[in-house]
Amino acid sequence: MKLQHLLLFIVFAALAGCRDSSDPQTDDGAFTGYFPLPQNTGAPVTSEAFDFHVQTVVDGLSIPWSMAFLPDGLLLVTERAGSLRLVNAGELDPVAIAGTPAVFAQGQGGLLDVVAHPDYANNGWIYLSYSAIEQGGSHTALMRARLDIEEHRLVEQEVLFTGQPATSATQHFAGRIVLQDGYVYLSAGDRGVMDEAQNLATHNGSIIRLHDDGRVPADNPFVDEADALPEIWSYGHRNTQGLALHPLDGTLWNNEHGPRGGDEINVIREAANYGWPVITYGIDYDGTPISDQTEMEGMEQPVIYWTPSIAPSGMAFVTGDRYPDWQNNIMTGALAGQELRRVVLDGHTVTHQETLLLGSGRIRDVKMGPDGFLYIANESNGTIARLIPAE
Repeated sequence: MKLQHLLLFIVFAALAGCRDSSDPQTDDGAFTGYFPLPQNTGAPVTSEAFDFHVQTVVDGLSIPWSMAFLPDGLLLVTERAGSLRLVNAGELDPVAIAGTPAVFAQGQGGLLDVVAHPDYANNGWIYLSYSAIEQGGSHTALMRARLDIEEHRLVEQEVLFTGQPATSATQHFAGRIVLQDGYVYLSAGDRGVMDEAQNLATHNGSIIRLHDDGRVPADNPFVDEADALPEIWSYGHRNTQGLALHPLDGTLWNNEHGPRGGDEINVIREAANYGWPVITYGIDYDGTPISDQTEMEGMEQPVIYWTPSIAPSGMAFVTGDRYPDWQNNIMTGALAGQELRRVVLDGHTVTHQETLLLGSGRIRDVKMGPDGFLYIANESNGTIARLIPAE
């Protein structure tokens, strides 16, 4: 038996010595990240809390819209024109993943969000939102599929939802996805027809709630109303571009574009009406008023609003211990502002803001990585970068 034990030890030692350099586990089992830590990142960026470096980890992308981290060092990135790209241990695969849906890639439409199921390690489901090509135009859609790495394609595709009605408009698809406790939430924009955000007979300007297999939950707030679509969870939204879960209480938060001003962050509640366009802090693009009301009984007030507009995009709450002075802050990209905006909270109240990376480009998505670093997707230069605190 002692000889057998010795032989097993030799075998395991040899296997450990042959570990792939892309393996994100160190010898003590600690997760080191999907990308190697840089040896030299140049001059740090100064923030109010600490200095940090911006490390580009992927480049060569075309308008990256969203990113999703998978096990084993894999990263999926959507490109708005319709491609799903695979990054393996920091290397961008030159060939797009096959089997993605056909998309209406005009204006703000295209392939939008990508999210891995919280139990991806067991069920393998990946969720994609996109502008679906329909009779009469297009609308926001949601599908799920599994990734076959060997075949380099999505398989077992299932379309879970398609918004109604289809329209020829090319703006305000929204498309952010969040999964929580067996449910999937999807944002649908007003499609440029502002009054439809108050019409429960369309999906325009709403947040959709489904079971993660696409079934409509029996306890959705409007499921028994004859003149309302059963998938709607909340409404009165203009164009939700960020959707995230608060790490302390699990509440769902969004950010959304106003027109000229009136961008908002909201806490999303069941059956709540967020007011667009009946109440707004913004004006129309030509300078004319949209409404003379900024608040009204029965309509929600934002946690914060921005005038002038920063055009908020992907957002995330900071978690983990990499950035102790940013803990539970909101980080949201900004398209018009070309910045990363840090929003400090006390409970559900905003107490402070800080502008970071001003002029760095249109930051489309913001995600916390499984390595504890904050990642940003920049559609202006086609990169994904992460923020690394300076030593």
